[in-house]
Amino acid sequence: MTTEVKLSPRERLLEAAATLTYREGVNIGVEALCKAAGVSKRSMYQLFHSKDELLAASLERRTSSYVAALLPSADDGRSPRERILHVFEQVESQSREPGFYGCPFLAAQIELKDQSHPASQVAHGVKENLTAFFGAEAEQGGASDPGLLARQLSLVFDGASARAGIGAEKLPGLVAPTVTTLLDAAGMH
Repeated sequence: MTTEVKLSPRERLLEAAATLTYREGVNIGVEALCKAAGVSKRSMYQLFHSKDELLAASLERRTSSYVAALLPSADDGRSPRERILHVFEQVESQSREPGFYGCPFLAAQIELKDQSHPASQVAHGVKENLTAFFGAEAEQGGASDPGLLARQLSLVFDGASARAGIGAEKLPGLVAPTVTTLLDAAGMH
């Protein structure tokens, strides 16, 4: 006999926000969010001061699982080059899944446009951390200009994720050779 754990209204709202905003965009209405969560609007506004706060909390909640699915574990014994390539292997693998719409953090930033929006700030932090990961690995791997390489890799990551997310591109056979070219040009070992 399995016992089903009933999620709190707050957890249901966070789940609904994560699912609906990823699939339909951040402009999803409060009514749709509340309906999907099975929570009244009054309850939502008691739990979150605004939809903006709910969106930010939803993105914040996704951060650790997103990062865990993307980045290699610390001290995994691989070279910096292999660790960078791992990230792109993960996004390539994720892009094959049905319902892949690209990076949820990039999508939120693009849709919101307002960099001071709480959800945009959460997303910005995640994207900065990815660039910092690339920079640290590039430095350890002996890249000639680790900062530039990190920015280039972030550009490739976001472009690949966005193009795959809208169905404009298939990543297998495209991303790895592109990243390899950048790593070679930077003198990464």
